[in-house]
Amino acid sequence: MRIGGRVVTPAGVVTGAVAVSGDRITAVAPTSSVDSGQWIVPGFVDMHVHGGGGFTFTTGDPDQARGAAGFHLRHGTTTMLASLVSAPAAVLRGATAAFAPLVGAGVLAGIHFEGPYLSAVRCGAQNPAYLRDPSLDELSELIELGGGAVRMLTIAPERDGALDAIKLVVASGAVAAIGHTDATYERTLAGIAAGATVATHLFNGMPPPHHRAPGPVFALLGAPAVVCELVPDGAHLHDGVLAFAARTAGPQRCALITDALSAAGLDDGSFELGGRSVVVTDRVARLATADGSPGAIAGSTLTMDAGLRRAVAAGLSIVDAVRMAATTPAGVLGLTDRGALVPGLRADLVVLDAELRVRRVLRGGRWLT
Repeated sequence: MRIGGRVVTPAGVVTGAVAVSGDRITAVAPTSSVDSGQWIVPGFVDMHVHGGGGFTFTTGDPDQARGAAGFHLRHGTTTMLASLVSAPAAVLRGATAAFAPLVGAGVLAGIHFEGPYLSAVRCGAQNPAYLRDPSLDELSELIELGGGAVRMLTIAPERDGALDAIKLVVASGAVAAIGHTDATYERTLAGIAAGATVATHLFNGMPPPHHRAPGPVFALLGAPAVVCELVPDGAHLHDGVLAFAARTAGPQRCALITDALSAAGLDDGSFELGGRSVVVTDRVARLATADGSPGAIAGSTLTMDAGLRRAVAAGLSIVDAVRMAATTPAGVLGLTDRGALVPGLRADLVVLDAELRVRRVLRGGRWLT
């Protein structure tokens, strides 16, 4: 099978075709007989997503998880983590046990615990009732229960025991991320030294940087070993900040994420995230408040194809934006068999029209019908 168009590879754009045999890419070669009105990009890799299409990961229901994964697959996301939010230990254990078989089956690439070891000051839409200091016993139990399914933990490095928790996560083969934190610049660097390699939605859920108190943003943005998540929806970040971060860290250290909740793909209305009421107005999700005033941003209604379009509109090249939507997140998660249109890798690709809208999705060599 050959799929032709403007093929976005790590080295640049090739007007040619991607050859696929079975579930693998066998070649990317120039050719004159292609549909130059379409783009061929690798399948998107979303390392931070809570749901979509009316389905959620946060309840630990496997049917809901399949629905959310299917929704985002139709928007080009061929690999995703199921992101949970802060919750009682029993809920996290139940979700881990329920999702581990989906990871084994390839529906999900892993589980991401966004909490509960987060800052109460910077909790955002997380439920403060469930925040707590890290417990190595609890964390070890979740990792063991997942049987390799636990892929990432977001943690605030200033919490008691956080550095030991980061070391435990990394020793297990998972990724430690710093986020929802009120840490100083120095404490953030200590978290990075302990092994953290991801910044959870950089700028969001952390104090704004100041030239005399740089805090976590400058520490994370300047750390060569850290990949910075960015939410390209225009609500989490101004487009200028998105472009600035991408230029500063480079596309090899930035990952586009959706941070989507169940409202993605649906009309405005009332929704739920981790037991908290959320109101979506003009496609922006915020916590519901008693007086109707705008609450904290509560995830997004974004899909990765829309995020790619926004990143390009903000001034990123198509090559850099695609790297941030697929190659970089796959790399930081250790998914070395995917994330780029390179011979030998898994045949995950998305055919986009000239306006970067999804035409077709190929996952593991099979077209999504």
